[in-house]
Amino acid sequence: MKTVLITGANRGIGLEHVHRFAKRGIQVLAAVRSPTDAVELHKLADTPGNFITVLPYDASDPAAPAGLKAALGDTSIDLLFANAGVMGERKQSFGSVDVEEVLHLVRVNSLAPLKLAEALADNVANSANKLIALQSSQMGSIGDNSSGGYYAYRVSKAALNMVAKSMSNDLRSRGVITVALHPGWVQTRMGGAGAPVTVAQCVAGQQALFDRVTLLDSGHFFNYDGRELPW
Repeated sequence: MKTVLITGANRGIGLEHVHRFAKRGIQVLAAVRSPTDAVELHKLADTPGNFITVLPYDASDPAAPAGLKAALGDTSIDLLFANAGVMGERKQSFGSVDVEEVLHLVRVNSLAPLKLAEALADNVANSANKLIALQSSQMGSIGDNSSGGYYAYRVSKAALNMVAKSMSNDLRSRGVITVALHPGWVQTRMGGAGAPVTVAQCVAGQQALFDRVTLLDSGHFFNYDGRELPW
């Protein structure tokens, strides 16, 4: 049985991934900041036929990756999906950038996925699929930035893209595929109800991508629909 680990699995995109993977008969390790508050996730975990384990993971806690490693031991992980992230304050315009806000987002959005991958790299390398996916954003694309603003979020996601690219080089010899993903502008709490992409569309597209990527795709940046994006 394949095993996937998803952070930020308590709602939105992460929760839908858990639901769809479980329906496919895949074992899901669902990592969330507050397991006791993840009511919908526990409903899925308690559904007969689902293989879902709920684990504690706080992306803002530097000790969290080591905690997951201790809990999982040598468990093989076919897909490590660093989905957890934060938007931060929306007013991040030029002239009013809060340095502490930028640093907080970099820690959570950029460094936490890196440290998670470091902690669980052996688990991924020992699996059949050997895939690490980092939930980034098109707002982290330098080549696509034509509107400015959102400094903290853009900086953190641009840094995450560099993490993905560097990891793809460092892990290639072990057969590990590393990709960065843009989920689209999705109808979540972060994206808002007026967003053009539904959670179902995003997740279906991303899972189709997970199923087809090979080592040749490692180090690339993809939209949820499989289209490659500029760094």
